[in-house]
Amino acid sequence: MFNLSKILLFVLAFFAITTKSFAADVTMRISIQLPLKSHLGQNLLLFKNDVEKKSNGEIEVQIYDSAQLYKDKEVPAAVGSGSIEAGVASLTRYVGDIPAVDLFYQPFLLNSEEKVRKAVAKGSPIRGPIDKAIEGTGSTVLWWQAYGGAIMLSKGKAIKNPSDMKGKKVRVFGKTLGAFVRASGGAPTLISGSEQYLAYQRGTVDVGMTGVSGVKSRKLYEVMDTITKTDHGDIEFLVVANSKWFNSLSKKHKDIIMSSALMAEKDVRDKMSQIEADAYALAKSKGMKIVVPTQADIDAFKEASKPVYDAYIKNAGKLGEQLLDAASKL
Repeated sequence: MFNLSKILLFVLAFFAITTKSFAADVTMRISIQLPLKSHLGQNLLLFKNDVEKKSNGEIEVQIYDSAQLYKDKEVPAAVGSGSIEAGVASLTRYVGDIPAVDLFYQPFLLNSEEKVRKAVAKGSPIRGPIDKAIEGTGSTVLWWQAYGGAIMLSKGKAIKNPSDMKGKKVRVFGKTLGAFVRASGGAPTLISGSEQYLAYQRGTVDVGMTGVSGVKSRKLYEVMDTITKTDHGDIEFLVVANSKWFNSLSKKHKDIIMSSALMAEKDVRDKMSQIEADAYALAKSKGMKIVVPTQADIDAFKEASKPVYDAYIKNAGKLGEQLLDAASKL
């Protein structure tokens, strides 16, 4: 007569051994504040599929989207400390340790795709020193994710001139962008990307600041009705890995991850113009008004922004001077 309990134990033991034998050698968890359907989320998915295919399943990539594990501002510390293997954070989240990173948010400095591509090229006089400086936080930069130019969001009236900013509470996502708002007459309020929708819905702020792709992925067209194409800053995200974890991997696994990272970086950068065009088209179809400031309006913003450059030069040290000099030569 069969002993059902013994049979059950045997089956469970067999499945435990089988599952263990097929488990990945390396698990790489990645935290991202954006939804998986966003273009940065899809870019991570592209990376995941490529890594797992190239490694024959030896490396498993787990994506935790929509700030399930960490908010954007928490990612640098979480990755640097090893609490998680990897994460996605906006470049400006490193400004506390490396003030010079906010070069990308100096108003209207990197205001063309050509300039941005030169600045973010791996090993360039701008990106190279930034990647090196981030190593000092305990993280290794795997790749940069393009998010496009900064825009203004509003309700009822476009923000196309500094005079339109006066007395308005403005959502920002970095110190330098806050300085830009303050210099233009507004009151900056630091709000993470995942909290934008509620902030606009509840009227916590009057004006929004983001990339246009965020209007699509976060459905911001439901709570704002006007986009002003200022392109006053270039928004970049970084995919970083904990250096101790990454350096502990075999050469084979490190090479696979870096190869997939290079592929993912090129893919998102090459698609950025179309991603923005699609987002603008969707916003328009949802009833949003798209406003382009005149050159006179842009000049007024530039004039108001002079104190922002002065503060950057003062606070960003020698690295800031080095990066600003390199940017001026683009």
